[in-house]
Amino acid sequence: MTETLKGMTAMPTEAIKRSKPGAAERAAVRELVKAARARGEDLTGPDGLLKTITATVLEAALEEEMTEHLGHEKHRAPSGGAGNVRNGTRPKTVLTDASGEVMIEVPRDRAGTFEPVIVKKRQRRLTDVDAIAISLYAKGLTTGEISAHFQEVYGASVSKDTVSRITDKVVEEMQGWASRPLQGVYAAIFIDAIYVKVRDGQVGNQPFYAAIGVDMGGRRDVLGLWAGKGGGESAKFWMSVLTDLKNRGVADVFFVVCDGLKGLPDAVNTVFPRAIVQACVIHLIRATLRYASRRYWDQLARDLKAIYTAPSIEAAWAAFEELEEKWGKPYPAIPKLWRAAWEEFTPFLAYDVEIRRILFSTNAIESLNARFRRAVTARGHFPTEQAALKTLYLVTRGLDPKGTGQARWTMRWKPALNAFAVTFADRMPAAENL
Repeated sequence: MTETLKGMTAMPTEAIKRSKPGAAERAAVRELVKAARARGEDLTGPDGLLKTITATVLEAALEEEMTEHLGHEKHRAPSGGAGNVRNGTRPKTVLTDASGEVMIEVPRDRAGTFEPVIVKKRQRRLTDVDAIAISLYAKGLTTGEISAHFQEVYGASVSKDTVSRITDKVVEEMQGWASRPLQGVYAAIFIDAIYVKVRDGQVGNQPFYAAIGVDMGGRRDVLGLWAGKGGGESAKFWMSVLTDLKNRGVADVFFVVCDGLKGLPDAVNTVFPRAIVQACVIHLIRATLRYASRRYWDQLARDLKAIYTAPSIEAAWAAFEELEEKWGKPYPAIPKLWRAAWEEFTPFLAYDVEIRRILFSTNAIESLNARFRRAVTARGHFPTEQAALKTLYLVTRGLDPKGTGQARWTMRWKPALNAFAVTFADRMPAAENL
């Protein structure tokens, strides 16, 4: 899975460092704190000193903006006689991170041309309030729970409709992300689907499809999210997903790693004829253990390892025959499962060990699905398909903000990329296109 989306970078360290107040400023703050305590006032809370200071700072900044706009100080006539002047103030309540709701007086001018910057017209929320709401929504909280969170933590009233409007701001961004151009060649694309409960007349499971690509520089990226139709994961829908990737610029893929969905290899090869379809080994192992008693799992796992780490297809088949002889009688479904998946399981055995290791499973996309499930489980079900997509997109957008996961992944892929460059030399893009 991708953990850093292209076009998104973490905030520079310099940008988040706070400037330290000078000695005079610290002394002034100390005097304010002493005076508040002497009067028996709280420092924080609905009527605390922090809220008063916040209001004072905002009003002072607005007054400075008005002075700059008019060209003269308060209570002073404009130079040259008649001209635009102050025209009182109007009350306004704004929501801040540190102090919750703060009532301020916004200055007005007679000509009505003043455009404040620090608290813009019609702006009711300052700084990171929107970011907090979006982050909580991505973690699976409902609009009602987010509204209650603001009331509890900030003492501020933010309606469910307001929270919904905040999170709806990402829809346009999501649509642009879903249609962005992609790389021409990918070493591997990992695909999988997750089921989400959506209310469509009645609550039911709906598949949502995800694809992660690893390009020739070793960078991984979530290529897209697609809402499927009810009735289960479909090879036909996967064909439409792969066609969408092709229409967005993907010309070639070396490997497509997926589960054993019937008809999926044909769908892949219809869109990308030269792609090698590789079954997810982790899916096979998990399905195998499901058929056996838990007390035999360790023994069975050791016997399975002899198959997927075999040096050749022939050696893998010999190891499978041994497994079938040992476990086929008590658990006949196990050899049947492996025989049915054999054609899609074996392709990676023909390649370099570094390529095998990296294609061993769809762990990349399973890790993404785990994040999806946490957010989805917290919500229970979604009122609409778009609400579910919005949550899944926000989970994707919030992955690996510092880029450390991407860096580790890229280094891990380096040996495999060298092997790809040798094995698929005739299909490698030119150096300037990497």
